[in-house]
Amino acid sequence: MSVDTDTATEPLLIADGLTAGYIPGVNILNNCSLTLADGELVAIIGPNGAGKSTLVKSMFGLVNINDGHVRLRGEDITNMKAHSLVSRGIGYVPQNNNVFPALTIIENLQMGCFLDPKKFKERYAVVGDMFPRLVERAEQRAGALSGGERQMLAMGRALMMDPSVLLLDEPSAGLSPALQDEVFIRCYKINKAGVSIVMVEQNASRCLQICDRGYVLDQGANAYTGTGAELLRDPKVIELYLGTLVKDHQE
Repeated sequence: MSVDTDTATEPLLIADGLTAGYIPGVNILNNCSLTLADGELVAIIGPNGAGKSTLVKSMFGLVNINDGHVRLRGEDITNMKAHSLVSRGIGYVPQNNNVFPALTIIENLQMGCFLDPKKFKERYAVVGDMFPRLVERAEQRAGALSGGERQMLAMGRALMMDPSVLLLDEPSAGLSPALQDEVFIRCYKINKAGVSIVMVEQNASRCLQICDRGYVLDQGANAYTGTGAELLRDPKVIELYLGTLVKDHQE
């Protein structure tokens, strides 16, 4: 699949023809592509094992890319180390182990500024406005937080370096329906505040409701792409993917 070229200017983030995997000779992604324009919220959905998390991990330098390339504002960042990507304005929130449980909330947020500690005071005020509960409970250890609160903290920490791009790996996983909805509302507000987002999600229907565009992956390759509204009403996507995804999400 070729990269989208609908706009005259190059997208903010491009993943073009990625072939990648965890074990040499065994690829999870097979010629997989994605573009993210400035200000967009893009969803990545698909069945379990489709390569969704592998795609965002490869863009963040956590999985080796064997073929293809990733560009940020025209700069080739393929296989660049995670700390270099953070310094260039990319934040990443993993699905699991996404906070330091032995540290307090405020210490976790300080870790988010480890590359530029001088930013802490300014960014703490900004993130605190987005997540007021984090400020209210700043001295509480992260290990005592609920799953939803941990997810808020993980997103808050990723925002401490003022990223232009935020990569989210299943932010609603394991949460109650009410907390899932809160996470989606937060993600939407973060996006509207100026952060471009790529979101991997199993709650496909809810994610497509808030995204600008979506990509459906299957067996490590692009299967369908379109606006969130288009994918939600596409008969083939509903039949082949959304029904299964909704069922998996409910079980």
